[in-house]
Amino acid sequence: MATEVNPTTAPSPREKTSEFREVLRHLVRNRAAVVGLCIIGGFVLVSLFAPLFATHDPLRINLGNRLKPPSAEHFLGTDELGRDLFSRMLYGGRISLNIGVISVFIGVVIGVPIGAVSGYFGGKLDMFTQRFIDIMIAFPGILLAIVVVTVLGVGVENVMIATGIASVPIYARLVRGSVLAIKEQSYVTAAHAAGLGDMRIIFRQILPNCLAPIIVQSTFQIATSILWAAGLGFLGLGAQAPTPEWGAILSNGRAYIRTAHHVTTYPGLAILLMVLGFNLVGDGLRDALDPKTR
Repeated sequence: MATEVNPTTAPSPREKTSEFREVLRHLVRNRAAVVGLCIIGGFVLVSLFAPLFATHDPLRINLGNRLKPPSAEHFLGTDELGRDLFSRMLYGGRISLNIGVISVFIGVVIGVPIGAVSGYFGGKLDMFTQRFIDIMIAFPGILLAIVVVTVLGVGVENVMIATGIASVPIYARLVRGSVLAIKEQSYVTAAHAAGLGDMRIIFRQILPNCLAPIIVQSTFQIATSILWAAGLGFLGLGAQAPTPEWGAILSNGRAYIRTAHHVTTYPGLAILLMVLGFNLVGDGLRDALDPKTR
């Protein structure tokens, strides 16, 4: 969403507030986006206050209660070691949300500057960076994350780094395309004429007008990162025992899917709902931030 601004004068706070209110108004009108916000808000709430909602110690083993079905004592039943599945799901939500947000932050911090500089300067720099990005894109995101985790080692922190690196080419390509279009706008030409430096033009004039696609992509990318993290956990490359992570819980329960399907059903549903929530919000933000759809 590019808007023409004076090269030396930023939009006034009143203009920014008015634009924010307009976006918020259209987002609230989108019922699917509101449903997504409620889903995300619910997960965030129970994850932040997991110690208050948890009915048992998520790490406490009780082999006498292993693979118990849902009951009044254990709302979602117990796993193969007799641990309360409800409590483990609450704490697992914290890990999944952290992975999603931090990995997207890594992708934005690395990918956005690469795409901005590549698209702005062009030439050999653009050719070199884009060929490197092409090599990264040649690997499916989850496969690239697996390669990075294999190099760095297993663990939650390395999963965040791996999924963040896997999202870098997405942001680099997205921002490069936006910069190629925006740098031809008259206000960028005016900024050049006013004698502003290249870095100032990139970070003060161009990138602020790339925020809309970056925000929308970040919403979708959080969902994708959560899926990647769950996949890595399912393969045993993510959080290690006894850390309660949804993908790992799902993996541990697959051996009992016929006799105690609740061990895999509930973490699978949690992953599905959280990814659905972020995708619904992403769709709503895309429509709200695009003037053509208002």
